[in-house]
Amino acid sequence: MKKSVVAIGEILWDVFPEGKKAGGSSMNVALNLHKQNINSQFISAIGDDDNGKELLDFLSSKNYPIDLIQKGNNLPTSTVEVKLDDQHQATYTIVEPVAWDAIELSEEALLAVTHADAFVYCSLTCRNEKSKNTILALLKQAKLKIFDINLRPPFYNIDTLKALLIEADILKVNEHELVYLKDELSLTGNTDEQLLKQLSQLFTIKIICLTVGEKGAYVLENGKLHHHKGYQVKVADTVGAGDSFLATFTSSYLQGFPIDTILDRACKVGAFVASQPGANPDYSNEVFD
Repeated sequence: MKKSVVAIGEILWDVFPEGKKAGGSSMNVALNLHKQNINSQFISAIGDDDNGKELLDFLSSKNYPIDLIQKGNNLPTSTVEVKLDDQHQATYTIVEPVAWDAIELSEEALLAVTHADAFVYCSLTCRNEKSKNTILALLKQAKLKIFDINLRPPFYNIDTLKALLIEADILKVNEHELVYLKDELSLTGNTDEQLLKQLSQLFTIKIICLTVGEKGAYVLENGKLHHHKGYQVKVADTVGAGDSFLATFTSSYLQGFPIDTILDRACKVGAFVASQPGANPDYSNEVFD
């Protein structure tokens, strides 16, 4: 039986100098899960506008279900201006308020999360009280809670992050986010391993993934640190690479692969997406070979 995952969060257009591409970290995760034969559903909201209609058309073209995407809450569909530096690293200007700032707690969403094998959420969607309260309510129904911390300045504060961290079974964090948490939570570790262990103990988190860019990724599970050096590729842009890493980690975990295999698969897909323009390049299972 296929595993099922519900993700909640942003759906938007990433606006590059050369044009716009469908994106949003949460939508990217949901779409990657779908590509990997997971029964994936996505809770979000769009405006009653052309950008929203085009996003639904994009998802439909990928045979992705759109029934949990709410429409027409008098806010516009989200757009994000993306700028790439000389190293192809992305920075984002995220417009607010937008439709996904006001995601309603619906019966359909509650039912989907209750029956899913896992629920994926992130901090950016919690910048507005409406969507934050919806996420906190849905977390009470989830079997396995996966938190992509996804810090986007200035849209976070430590109190909200604590409320989201304490719910997490699995956490994904990058090296810059770990430094922020160390400072805000007064963690005393001198190494990544010590910091991850303190974070795990403080919030009772079963598994923590730490991504470190071209240096690969670490996973702390049951007090043991696993490392993968990553795959070296020519980077087109980094948009969506972390999202595809998390989706692959999630799908591989739910399918019962050993932790080192999970980490290898996640690094492979993350590297492939970084080698392609935009957040959602097509790929097949051959990417795992």
